[in-house]
Amino acid sequence: MKTIQWANGKVKIIDQTKLPHKLSYIYLSNLDQVVNAIKTMKIRGAPAIGVAAAFGMVLGKKNLKVAARKLLASRPTAVNLRWAVERMLKAKDLLKEAKRIAAEDAEINKLIGRNGLKVVKRGMRILTVCNAGALATVDYGTALGVIRAAKKKNIHVYAAETRPRLQGAKLTAWELKRERIPFTLITDNMVGYLMQKGEVDLVVTGADRIARNGDSANKIGTYGVAVLAKEHGIPFYIAAPTSTIDLKIRSGKQIVIEERDPDEVVVIGKERIAPKGVKVINPAFDVTPAKCIKGIISEKGILRPGLRGLSSRP
Repeated sequence: MKTIQWANGKVKIIDQTKLPHKLSYIYLSNLDQVVNAIKTMKIRGAPAIGVAAAFGMVLGKKNLKVAARKLLASRPTAVNLRWAVERMLKAKDLLKEAKRIAAEDAEINKLIGRNGLKVVKRGMRILTVCNAGALATVDYGTALGVIRAAKKKNIHVYAAETRPRLQGAKLTAWELKRERIPFTLITDNMVGYLMQKGEVDLVVTGADRIARNGDSANKIGTYGVAVLAKEHGIPFYIAAPTSTIDLKIRSGKQIVIEERDPDEVVVIGKERIAPKGVKVINPAFDVTPAKCIKGIISEKGILRPGLRGLSSRP
């Protein structure tokens, strides 16, 4: 399943705001449409929006500096977007480079899945947060890539719903059902209950930006899950490509956290669930400290956070 691809001079994407009710494809024919699709989360997930940015640069090739500025302003937390834009600015053949970035992403995710098999034992019950599947990438997925690779190990997945946008309920559940991987959907506040009862053996999530020391930004709620996992002695892993590692920042304190529309919190579908005028904060991400992370499953192996930053030591 291709989340994003180049088709006849346009960018073809799955409109993720229509899932799980409808699998709908839309075509983006100019830069502003790509920027809007990223902002409105028609396409989302750090690797996927990195590829979207690469194709956006192709569509905005008449003025690359303006294109780069618009794309970089679309969503501030995921570093893959900046990585892709910077790579495109150095390219001689824009379309060829964008297609290369897309192809590399699919292959990288399969390597992540293969490397993740080292931490998944037969019969494990695995908890994941948000959506880090094929929908968050070009294809296959990062955290769900690990789960997909381990499908034959008789695993069971707990998918947290992921308030406020419910990507776990809408997207991860849709992918797992489509792949026929056994799973159970839970609300975010059930995580501690399940861990306390000994129902979770492993946690694997994605990441939108990883600092040099291993601190990782992921969908809001991930930090709480990591703290609970540490308290209960459950290994917590991040699955992400090395392009998600931002070597320019030392720690998670330097990661810019996107603040989204308050209506995402107080409105579900078309129904308002809180009184009008209530004060709302809506950070899209939180940062999990490296001390809570057992390892980062990447295409280059499992990286370990340490005093000198990330390393590939076993």
